[in-house]
Amino acid sequence: MPENPSKNICETRIFEGVYKAHSKDLHNFLYYKYGSQINPEDKTQEAFVKLWDSCKTVTLAKAKSFLFTVANNLVLNDIKHQKVVLNYQKKPQKSYTNETPEFLLEQTQFMEKYKKALQNLSEEQRVAFLLNKVEGKKHAEIAEQLGVTKKVVEYRIYTAFGKLKEALENFNIK
Repeated sequence: MPENPSKNICETRIFEGVYKAHSKDLHNFLYYKYGSQINPEDKTQEAFVKLWDSCKTVTLAKAKSFLFTVANNLVLNDIKHQKVVLNYQKKPQKSYTNETPEFLLEQTQFMEKYKKALQNLSEEQRVAFLLNKVEGKKHAEIAEQLGVTKKVVEYRIYTAFGKLKEALENFNIK
């Protein structure tokens, strides 16, 4: 340990000395006080990371106190967070939606019509349309993947869109 306790601990050699002197004691303190379920190794490491982040303001004389206070606070914050999580899990979860039954029925009916309309497309139209609109692929990518020209892909998507628009009222895709 260096001889000047008012010196900050940003120097690597001094910080290593602090680590060697206090890491085992800090780990044991956390383990004996809170047990192994809080993972004292991690909390010890986190405390030393915070010490390194604050090395310019923490002197060598205050390093041990800083480490033990920070580590204890980290554990207490984790325990507090676990209590919040447990309280949230105890509350009954929302099992309803704001959609009206009419809307849900219309949505179901529309999806059935949409699936039927997709089935009525030719395979080439359906594949090109879904690759573009569902997977978001560009026309050139689809053309390369299918082994056709870009114009063929554009035509297939355009005709698929027209057939879907014809089969479904209020059909609009961006």
